[in-house]
Formats: sequence, structure tokens, C-alpha cells
Amino acid sequence: MATRRNVVLHKLWICFITFLYFSTESLSQTDNYIVHMDLSVMPKLFADQHHWYLSTLASVSDVAGMSTASAATFTASSKLLYSYTHVVNGFSASLTPSELEALKKSPGYVSSIKDLPVKHDTTHSLEYLGLTPQSPVWKASNYGDGIIIGLVDTGVWPESESYSDHGMPEIPETWRGECEGGAQFNSSMCNKKLIGARFFNKGLIAKQPNVTISMNSTRDTEGHGTHTSSTAAGNYVEGASYFGYAKGTASGVAPRAHVAMYKALWDEGSYTTDIIAAIDQAISDGVDVLSISLGLDGVPLNEDPIALASFAAMEKNIFVSTSAGNEGPFRETLHNGIPWVLTVAAGTLDREFGAVLTLGNGISIAGSSFYLGSSSFSEVPIVFKDGCHIMSDLIKIGPKIVVCEGAFDSNDLSDQVENVSSANVTAGVFITNFTDTEGFIGNKFPVVIVSLRDGKTITDYIKNSNSPQASAEFRKTNLGIKPAPRVTSYSSRGPSASCPLVLKPDIMAPGSLILAAWPQNIAVDSNNSLPLFSNFNILSGTSMACPHAAGVAALLRKAHPDWSPAAIRSAMVTTADTMDNSMEPIKDIGFGNRINPASPLDMGAGQVNPNNALDPGLIYDVNSTDYVRLLCATNFTEKQIQVITGSSSTDCSNLSNDLNYPSFIAYFNEKNSSSNLTIVREFHRTVTNVGEGICSYTASVTPMSGLKVNVMPDKLEFKTKYEKLSYKLTIEGPALLDKTVTFGYLEWADSGGKHVVRSPIAATSLSPELS
Repeated sequence: MATRRNVVLHKLWICFITFLYFSTESLSQTDNYIVHMDLSVMPKLFADQHHWYLSTLASVSDVAGMSTASAATFTASSKLLYSYTHVVNGFSASLTPSELEALKKSPGYVSSIKDLPVKHDTTHSLEYLGLTPQSPVWKASNYGDGIIIGLVDTGVWPESESYSDHGMPEIPETWRGECEGGAQFNSSMCNKKLIGARFFNKGLIAKQPNVTISMNSTRDTEGHGTHTSSTAAGNYVEGASYFGYAKGTASGVAPRAHVAMYKALWDEGSYTTDIIAAIDQAISDGVDVLSISLGLDGVPLNEDPIALASFAAMEKNIFVSTSAGNEGPFRETLHNGIPWVLTVAAGTLDREFGAVLTLGNGISIAGSSFYLGSSSFSEVPIVFKDGCHIMSDLIKIGPKIVVCEGAFDSNDLSDQVENVSSANVTAGVFITNFTDTEGFIGNKFPVVIVSLRDGKTITDYIKNSNSPQASAEFRKTNLGIKPAPRVTSYSSRGPSASCPLVLKPDIMAPGSLILAAWPQNIAVDSNNSLPLFSNFNILSGTSMACPHAAGVAALLRKAHPDWSPAAIRSAMVTTADTMDNSMEPIKDIGFGNRINPASPLDMGAGQVNPNNALDPGLIYDVNSTDYVRLLCATNFTEKQIQVITGSSSTDCSNLSNDLNYPSFIAYFNEKNSSSNLTIVREFHRTVTNVGEGICSYTASVTPMSGLKVNVMPDKLEFKTKYEKLSYKLTIEGPALLDKTVTFGYLEWADSGGKHVVRSPIAATSLSPELS
């Protein structure tokens, strides 16, 4: 009896101490921290690192000094968010300032990072990339058969037809993941397509203790994760469309690959502790490719959760595709400028959504439109108002089609569209030579944008008719639009502030107006104040480009299982397309009508070409030791490098700022130098022959204004497959370049004419720095 009484009193004492702790804790604000520990210091008495972390937390807890060991351990368990296994040697915990200071004095402590909020940044896109039943890369990879693509995102809508497992192969024996149950989600919802589903929100809950999670499971309540995962690996869905736009058969880039979803982005908020835990779990589960359409701006590599997590993934031979961000068109806005990942920019398709305007004289005019209301209207009076800036005039017009002219930049066009939309007229037709119109056509009001030439046809008809009228048909989809692709205005530009020595972005993939799966209970838009629902949605962003590239990587991983992540990236970069479908250099539409050729800081090497990447001829390979040598050559301390690599020791005896990367970036930005001073930037590269056994390659370089580029040797003679040969590239120019960016390409062409291995070269006067 006394024993039972003592147990009860002991438990009451623990409860009292815990209550006292949490009551006083509110006076000392807690925050989440990612804590890096040196595993070599862990005492042998601990069975594993998780128990060591708990003991460490118990020893620094504010309640430790006034409680029993049991109470301190209980408190430590409540404060520990995650014990990480692969991504970080350490854990995340909710700590008061005094606890954090005490932790810094604990044995094994390396460093800590405060938890940060994170933001997340297709029927025809596959055909546009050359993926058809006859394409070599689909045949060689059997459509990505057996490859597992993991995504860290907002979750998944398992009922979508894109996750049907019809025709899917069996789940790979290497798979160690699971389908985690939760709110409106049970394990039976997974199948041979959707093989894994987990969710992570301990960091979010610790940050917001009073938060109510609306859907505490992997079920998608936002739509982003369903869209990205079906873009990468969705199964075939016939008859897909978005209210009649983009009709066709939808599928992912790798339709026979498996999907594993790791939900770490929530309607209520998203934090780095949860994202690291998600990637850590994906590594343990055995994914082959990771697609990460999110990022943080303005953080160094040693504080960037994507950089830390992806380094661990790379060491496990996992390919990581990331989005460049949506902060374009300005320079130095890119995130995920990480040397060991693929950083993907967004481009347009050769597809346009539109309407046909038929004038009273029978002439039909095609224009851009993305209206979701009535599919047509007939014989409506049409009037011309020149510049539609005066609202008092517009509201007098009534139920007519209003034609506006004179919008030659985005601000003016935006003002005119807004004015006409608010004027209670039937529709608006806008005559402009402004080319970046995607943001104006997706309107709840019927907007049609036409060219200057077609606009003149319309205005001439109105001026010469006594009672001009027109009819309109919407929901048109036009293919083969030229020029395409083009770099979208929103796609973030390089150079990378977090690692300026490596050219970023790496590649461009379709990101504009992409059709993919969508949760059927989440409204895609509204019409007349009523919500509209669809099983597919059309979205734009580098978030849409990233899973396209991840899908391509899955195909290459299947076709070349012995290739490293760097080899796959190299194949994609060196075989990318630099010309558009009109056989002109790919253009950048980032600055309105000032359309210039896109530079490597805008699009990387160019538009990804999956079929060419299957057989690149030569590859530039890199391993973890090479990345460490690069980090050593920068301003990172040994402790910061240890945080990135997870290693307890760092060998910087052979440092090098010259990574064996398939691209080049040179800085000529010495602003205080003499005007006639000339400097030379030197690069060393080693290529591996993955083509024919005996072959030779000859180098050529496109001219770069104001610079001299030299390659030595300019011929490489390979005797066997997998032989490695090296060369040196030098760029000589003024200490301060007179242009912001000058660029060209190094091409290695084989004597048989089968392979052209192309690397972008960018020279810039910019001086990227983290803000």
C-alpha cells in the first residue's frame, strides 16, 4: 500500500513540476532550433543518438534544477521535436533562451539554427519535351519503371486518377517506407503508384502551440503537392482538361515511376524543422529522386535546410531537383543555388489558351484568353475606346464589347484590364504589343488580348461599320506557337548568392500554364461568386518546372542505374536546347518588350531535352569530396562545413574553388581596379567518356564580346569507354566588365557527329552577396 502511495505521490510531483515549468515558460518565450551535434563525442553508455539527445535536453532544461530526473526527462521528451538520422547529426527542439545558452556549453554541441518559415514556390508539356511512345528515353527507361520519386510538399489527393496503379509494376523490394494514416487518410489509400505517405508538423505545432491543424494527415488541402507529384510521375488519365482548355491525355514525365509524398507544407504554416524531418525520412525510406518545389531566400548554405538535407541525399546517391524561385526577372534572386542539386528555371510551352473573336463582317481574329465563364456569346455590339483609362466613360457603355489600345507595358495593361473589368461591360479586347500577358488573361472577366496587326483589323471594322458587333468563342487551345520556349518573367535569376562559384540555375523546364491533377474538393476559381471545381488545374511557377526535371532524372536513373546524381545532372545540362522552335536563341521575356536572348543566368544551359540526355557522350562527374574541397575554398569555417556534411572532421588540405561542373561562371567585378587592367580566370575540368569506346572530340567556343576564351587541349582522344580526360579553359578580360552579363558556349563535338557536349559560359560584373 505504501509503495502504491509513493508511486502516486511521485507522479503528482512530476505533474506539479511540469505544470510549474510550463506556467513559467510562457514568461520566457520558446523558439524552435535545429541543433547540430558531434556524434564522435557521444558517450558509449547511450544505446543510440536519440537517447543521448534526450539526456542532453534534460540536463539543460529550465526545470532540471528543481525537479526529479524523471520530471526532467519528461520535459525533455516534450521539448524534442525530431531526432534526425541522415540529414543532420542532431535534433530539433523547442527551447527557451536560457536553455539554448546552456545547450551551447554541452559536450558535443556544434551549432544551432533557428527554425525559419518556408514558402513553396501535364497534357502537352511531355509531347513538347519530345516524350512520346516512340521516344528513346521512354523506351530505354520503360517510362521510369520501378523508380521512386519522393516529394516534400503539401500532401496528395489519393483519389485522383493520376494515382491509379493500373499498369504499374510491383513496389520495389528496396522500399522501406509506409502509408501513414491520419485525418481522412488511411493506409489502404496507397497502392502501387502512391506507395508512401507521411506527414510532419511537430515544428509547426511547437511554433504555434494553439494552432488547429485542419487536416492532420498527408491529404492535400492546398493542391500544390497533388499538382507537382502528378507532374513528375502521374499515371495516364484520358480526357483530361481544365474546363475545356488543354484537352488530352495527362500523365507525368515518368508515368511508371512510384510516388512517395512527405507532407511538410501546411495551410497553417511551414517550417524548416519539419522539412528536414521529411527529407530525413525520405532518405531512410529509399527514394531514388527527390523533387523539392520550395526554398528559402537569403540564407547561407550552412543554415539552409535544403542544402543540408540534399547533401545527405546526394551521399546516398539520391538525385535532388529544386525550384529556382519565383522572384524574377531581377538578377541575384535565385534560391536553392546549391552545388549538389539541380536548380530549375521555368520556361513557356508552345501552347496558348485563347478565344476567337468573329466580327460582323465574317472576319475571325484569334487572341489570348483564359476565361472560365460562358464558352461563347453572339452578336454583341462592339465599341473602340482607345486607351481605357477614364472610368466615368467606361461605366456609361453598358453591355458591349470594349476595345482598348495603347497598353505597351505591364502597368498600363493592368490598369486598363482592371478598369474595363469593373465597368459592367460584356467583355474587353486589348490591343498591345506587350508579350508577357499570362498574368492578364486568367480573369473572371472575359479578356481577349490581340496583336497590333489584328487590332488594326478590329478597329478598322468598327470605324467603317454603322452598327459593329462581334461574337466570341472561348476555351480554345492552340499548339505550335512560336517562339517557344521563352524564359518566364517570374523565374528567379542567378547568380547564386549562397554559392557564387557555381553557375545557377542549371536548366530550364516547362513551368508556365501546366495542367496536372488537383483535389476535387478545392476550388480552382470562381465564376459569378460561385466556386468552380475540377480534377485538374493549370498553374505556373518554378514549382511546376522542378517536377518536370525530377521526372527526367527518374528516367535517366532507370536507364543508367550506375550514374551518380552529378552524372545525371551533367547529362541534362550538356544536352539542353539553346534554340527555340523558330531556330533562334531562346529569348527572355522578363522585361516586357525588351526581348533579348536569355543568358545562362536566366535559363542555365537551356531547355531540358530528355532524349538527348539519355546519350550525352561525355559527363562531368563530382563526388562529396569535391564538394567539400569547394566549401573549404570559400569563407566557410570548419564547423560550418561540418554542419553541411554531417562529418565530425573536415580535410581542407586540398581545397579548390574550381568544381568539376558542366558550366562556367567568371567574375570580372573589380570595381576599384585600373581601367586597362586585364585579368585571367582559369578553370580545370575532367570529362568521362560514356559513349563509344574509341572516339575524339574537338572544342569550339562561341565568341564573347570583350573577352578571349581559350581551351587547352582543344582535342580529346578517348581510347576506351569510361576513360577520363582533362582540359583547361581560360577567360581573359578587363578587371571590370562593361556589361552586366556576357555569355557563350563551349562545345565538344565528336568526330562522328553523334554528340555535341555543350557547356554554358557566363562572365559577369555582378558581385552576389547574401542580404
